[in-house]
Amino acid sequence: MSNQDIEEIPIRDSMIRLGQLLKLANLAEDGVEAAELIKNGLVKVNGEIDDRRGRQLHNGDTVTVNAQTVKVVAPEAD
Repeated sequence: MSNQDIEEIPIRDSMIRLGQLLKLANLAEDGVEAAELIKNGLVKVNGEIDDRRGRQLHNGDTVTVNAQTVKVVAPEAD
């Protein structure tokens, strides 16, 4: 698997918080692990380290942890 493989993670609403996405995408087992990853600067949002667990993510945002990248896919607005 190359570094360029980006898994798309569909979400129900137009927004999801960073901590929730880490769990949904199986990048963290639970909220505690998600908080630790974020606090230790191991999470990049759109290529930049982000330390806000409540960071709002929208359609097209990418999140990278341990060289694994996922992309948020939100439903299209009417």
